[in-house]
Amino acid sequence: MTAQAKIGIIGGSGLYKMEALTDVEEIQIETPFGDPSDALILGTLDGTRVAFLARHGRNHTYMPSEVPFRANVYAMKAIGVEYLISASAVGSLQEAAKPLDMVVPNQFIDRTKNRASTFFGEGIVAHIAFGDPVCHALAQVLADAVESLDLDGTTLHRGGTYVCMEGPAFSTRAESNLYRSWGATVIGMTNLPEAKLAREAEMAYATLAMVTDYDCWHTDHDNVTVEMVIGNLMKNAANAQRVIREVVKRLTLDPPDSEAHSALKYAVITPLDKAPPATLEKLKLLLGKYL
Repeated sequence: MTAQAKIGIIGGSGLYKMEALTDVEEIQIETPFGDPSDALILGTLDGTRVAFLARHGRNHTYMPSEVPFRANVYAMKAIGVEYLISASAVGSLQEAAKPLDMVVPNQFIDRTKNRASTFFGEGIVAHIAFGDPVCHALAQVLADAVESLDLDGTTLHRGGTYVCMEGPAFSTRAESNLYRSWGATVIGMTNLPEAKLAREAEMAYATLAMVTDYDCWHTDHDNVTVEMVIGNLMKNAANAQRVIREVVKRLTLDPPDSEAHSALKYAVITPLDKAPPATLEKLKLLLGKYL
């Protein structure tokens, strides 16, 4: 498949479509890792072709543990995506990050248990560098975009640590306080293994983490209602649309260099001339330039 979009957006809870897209077409992509969460939505945003995918499906039918992360990232790679923006609902682990705030994290802590977290295996071994799991250049574009907009009631937090838990149940109070003691900023259920797979696919990846509520550590937690959380989700989704539109404009004008774009250069340990042909064929999309 020829490149059709260099910018991809994966929308989380509350963000199931991009209202401003024009010339929209839906694309069903088959991958060696199964079907993505939904059809990829290709459209034009202020003159730039972008791809959008609802992480949980447009009707929110996938639990976090059920999201086909490998298929989602592979599908984005298949249409030429080089910059992948994750929009994600999160709970706050710090008083300063209040509901409706936006965090652009630069670190992750992986607390998932039951998820395939690599494209590799079956005769090809690769170890990507993941000390800095977010593309600094893309994160800066994302944070600058948030800062440039007048988002009522929203404060931007540049940097921070996102704890990714398995779910679907939320944390116990003891767990929540443990993560706070680690200095973590927000908690969610979906950015891993997504970020790892994006790195293996040599995509620049950054997260717009949108706070819906304080996690259960907070003394006011019992006052939080489902209606409040849903209301915050909807406000965050509207803000996210504005932010993503601004990010796309900035990426179109000045796409940054990213170390992620050559992440596999020294990561593949297996000599590819010794690798199983079937696995090479399966991973040709990722490894093509190194064959």
